[in-house]
Amino acid sequence: MAAEYSKYSPYYTTERFGSFLDILNFRTIPRSSQDVLFKITKFYEYRPDLLAADMYGKSSLWWVFAARNPNTIRDPVFDFSVGQKIYIPDVKTLTAVLGV
Repeated sequence: MAAEYSKYSPYYTTERFGSFLDILNFRTIPRSSQDVLFKITKFYEYRPDLLAADMYGKSSLWWVFAARNPNTIRDPVFDFSVGQKIYIPDVKTLTAVLGV
């Protein structure tokens, strides 16, 4: 039986083949005029989970930064480095995309 993934999971829309997942398929996080340009600090370096917990109250939303910034963040952990500038998705936009 295939696992069911939460709407918060990066695997929610990834196709499944029996008990195997296909290549990760991030959902598109659209731009919003309410998005915030953020410069990653030492505290958040390599820790998108900490920033997601602080911004959204859910560390499991670490992947939304890579989904919103695909040209900046190719590796969701190691590209999350000091000085890197990323857009943080607006909470309302994110809620609409996740359907929660």
